[in-house]
Parts: sequence; C-alpha cells; structure tokens
Amino acid sequence: MNKLSITYAKGRRDIAGVFWLLLLLALGSHPAHASLADQYDELQPPIDDAPKPRDIIYPSWFKHSFLNLEDDLQEAIEAGKQGIVLYFGQKNCAYCEALMERNFGKTDIAEYTRRNFDVIPLDIWGSREVTDLKGKTLTEHELAIREQTNFTPSLLFFDKDGKLALKMRGYYPPYKFRAALEYVVDGHYRNERYRDYLLRADPPAKFEIEDMNDRAFFQKPPYALDRSRFPARNPLVVFFEQRECHACDVLHSEPLEDPDVLLRLSDFDAVQLDIWSDTPILTPAGQRLTAREWAHQLGIFYAPTLVFFDESGREVFRVDSVVRLHRLRHVLDYVLTKAYLNSDYQTWARQEPGEKLNPVSPE
Repeated sequence: MNKLSITYAKGRRDIAGVFWLLLLLALGSHPAHASLADQYDELQPPIDDAPKPRDIIYPSWFKHSFLNLEDDLQEAIEAGKQGIVLYFGQKNCAYCEALMERNFGKTDIAEYTRRNFDVIPLDIWGSREVTDLKGKTLTEHELAIREQTNFTPSLLFFDKDGKLALKMRGYYPPYKFRAALEYVVDGHYRNERYRDYLLRADPPAKFEIEDMNDRAFFQKPPYALDRSRFPARNPLVVFFEQRECHACDVLHSEPLEDPDVLLRLSDFDAVQLDIWSDTPILTPAGQRLTAREWAHQLGIFYAPTLVFFDESGREVFRVDSVVRLHRLRHVLDYVLTKAYLNSDYQTWARQEPGEKLNPVSPE
C-alpha cells in the first residue's frame, strides 16, 4: 500500500481523531485554531484539472459592481463590512470551480465571507474598465497582469483603508481558506505575515512523524545551491514540503508519477526541503541558512510550495497553492522555455502551441 492510500486509511480509522473533531465542533472552536478538524476537508477526491469546458457559476451574493472600487469599498464600509475582495477567475478553470463548490459551497465559509466582505468577480481576460482604489482606470485583463494573478482563482483582500491585506494566488483547501479569512477579519495582517500567523494558529505536527516522500530526482545533501558567482547548468526547483502533509502526498501521487512530468523534471536541479527543519542550506543567493530560516525568508506558508530559480539564482516563479497534473506540466514548460522573460504565465498558457486548436483554457 502506498503512502497516499495509508493516509486515507488512517483518516478513516482514526477514532481518536474523529473524537477530537466532534469535540472541537461541539466547542465551537475558532476555525483558525481547529486545525485537526478542518484538515479533514482535505480528505476528498483530488481536483481533476484536465482541460475541458466548465461553467463557473458565481454565488448569488457576489456583488454586481460597476467596477469603481472606491465606490465599492465605501458601500462595503457603510454596510458594516471589513472591506472588499477582488476575485480573479476565468472560464473552464478547474481550480475556480473547486473554490466555488468546495469552499464557497460550505455554509460557514459562505456566510462568514458574505458577512465581512463584498466579493467582486473579475475575468482575467475581460475588457471591462475597472477604476482601482487610487483612481486609475484599466481593463480587467490589465489589472490582472499588474497584480500578478499568475493562477486562477486569485483573491485580493482590501481592508477599510483600501490597504491590500492579503493576496491568495491559486486554490487553497477550506481549512487554509478559513484561516485566511480570519487573518484579515481579525486584523492579524497589521502585525504579522500570513505565514507567521499560520505557524502560531496551526503549528506543524510534532508527534507520529512520518518521512516525507523521497524521490530519485531529488538531490542529496549537502545542499550547496549557490548560483550567485557562477551560473548553473540547469534551472533549479525547490520543493518546500513538511511531514504529515496530505497535500504533499497528493502531489507525489499522480502528478509526480506522470512520465511527461518526470521527463521535464530531468532538465531541472531538484531539491526537497522540510520547511521546519534545521538542515543547512547554501541558498542560490549565497546565504548560509537553515531550511526553516530560508522558508521564513521566502514567506513560504503552504506545503507543498515549488519555487523556481534560473541558472543565476534569481527566483522566476513559484507555485504556492494546490497544483495538479496539467497545471504542473504547464508550469514546468513555462520555466524551461524561459517564457517568463517575455510573458506572464496566463497569457503564455493561453497561447501555447497546440492549445489554439482547443478553445478550452489550459487551466
């Protein structure tokens, strides 16, 4: 039985875990602190991101906006809300569909979001004019590029002062999404980074530690990743993971078993790091840090996160949200072809050779 199967079996037969789940729910625990209960949200079928037509239906409570964000923010304040959220999405996006069904489909998430924010939907390819919070007018597409919404869905949270409180790029499971909502609503963004808040509210497992998923293509220590003096031969991808990580197990199941993905990864230098470990690292910039210190410096808050560096040690891209097979293939191609030098990810993915014959977006 592989590790993923063991994880599912363990979730089904962990009677003690179910007891604590029921206890936490009965006590009405703060969602950001009820991590044991909330992580059961992850134990559902993985997202199928194969290209196909999808009708993305917004919740009825999303705001019908005239896209003057200053007016939208003022209306939200007058309604007693904490601010506004800009939702960036697109047609046929499996991850957008998951956000609507798996996250906003949960009553507690929908009600909490609706009570505290007005959510304004935007199409990353749209031509409608948007007046931003500083009075500048640009199209939905131009705004999406400016805000670097590399993955859909992306959510930008703005507080009552029009300050960007949090940017979430890509899809996150419900328990992480709940924590993000409360990070903004409770004002934690004023005093600490989201990563630090999660560490305090949802500390990593300390008991019954299992090994991470080792792969043949991962380099072995010592990790001398310095590229600041002499360029390397290949680009670098660093897999920031952690132990007892269901999302990491899912990544290592289908996506990292795919022959096309493995072929692409053979053109990278690949390293796997435990974000909580004291493993010594010589970073691409030539700094001597532990894996924990480097993850903190980079602001890693989700496991697994994949950070890509070019041959000279410059970070060129990262995936810090749920990623499945088809998106991972596209990301690897985007970095290997150095398309990031000339194009944002979404524009490149839409124009990739071969996709023009298929009206379905590759995302």
